[in-house]
Amino acid sequence: MPRPFCRRRIAGQPAAPIFKPISIPLLDLEEVVMSLDEFEAIRLADLDGLYQEQAAEQMRVSRATFSRIIESAHRKLADVLVHGKALRIEGGSVQVEGRQCCLLHDAITQSTEEK
Repeated sequence: MPRPFCRRRIAGQPAAPIFKPISIPLLDLEEVVMSLDEFEAIRLADLDGLYQEQAAEQMRVSRATFSRIIESAHRKLADVLVHGKALRIEGGSVQVEGRQCCLLHDAITQSTEEK
């Protein structure tokens, strides 16, 4: 019997949920969807420079699971960059924790809560 799937912990939503090549309408582009846990893995490992073990602890997953998440995220980013596709960041079984990862996300969270 497989192990039950647990929600991954993330620090916050991306500043922009869609990235695309300039001057090409989104409707004309193929999209790649990156889950929020893949986005968080990129942030922890590549932006914050954490080792996989440290990043896995923050997301409350095993190191092996973190390794699979980050590998999938890197593959999707490479596909977007090499083939000029749009990147949409959404979905996944995640739990957003109270703290935010940076001041930019604090401002975004505050502005969306005011609406």
